[in-house]
Amino acid sequence: MQTDSYDTHARRPSIDVAVVMRREPVTGPMSRWQSARWVLVDVIPEGEPFLADLSDVGQAMLPPEEVVPVDAGGLPEARHWIFRHRRVTLFRDDAEGYFLNLTSPTPCFWVFWRSDDEWLVDGEPGAMPQIVTLSYHDAGRWLDAQEKVDQVPAPPAVVGWLQAFVDRHHQVEPKRRKRPESFRPLTDRFGQPVRISTDKLSRGRGGT
Repeated sequence: MQTDSYDTHARRPSIDVAVVMRREPVTGPMSRWQSARWVLVDVIPEGEPFLADLSDVGQAMLPPEEVVPVDAGGLPEARHWIFRHRRVTLFRDDAEGYFLNLTSPTPCFWVFWRSDDEWLVDGEPGAMPQIVTLSYHDAGRWLDAQEKVDQVPAPPAVVGWLQAFVDRHHQVEPKRRKRPESFRPLTDRFGQPVRISTDKLSRGRGGT
């Protein structure tokens, strides 16, 4: 998976994905305060990467659709929804964030979602994915803002596409050479500079 060109003015490397969320009953003591919870299940690429105009971001998003999974994961009472056409866009000035994702133990998608009062499930607000990203920096900012953020591993084809982008646009800042200890200025116990003379004594210790 790769894009062949990169238009720096109006178009950005992008890929459309579908987000799968699960609503499952809460059991145990927590059920006294919360009857159900939402869990991110998967992020599925819907096709090959392409160059997208930033002006059409979000226009292709479809409303949630309830689906029946092949494997309910041992939760027969859980219900699943798929959110199609969520767009993931890469930006050159966030190459460091993608690099940090790639160098993590498991490169992943992050999904920022919120409860939507206008979309009710069993009389309660449903989970609505807001943004899907591959940027470690994006996820960090959302978490710092106390937003709901979940993650799932990215498939190998997406990791390869992201790696190609990082290889092209990420520049590792060179490490500054550490000054050798011998070059550090000498000071006395009061922090004052110490002057060392290399002049040889013209006379012996006894003097003549």
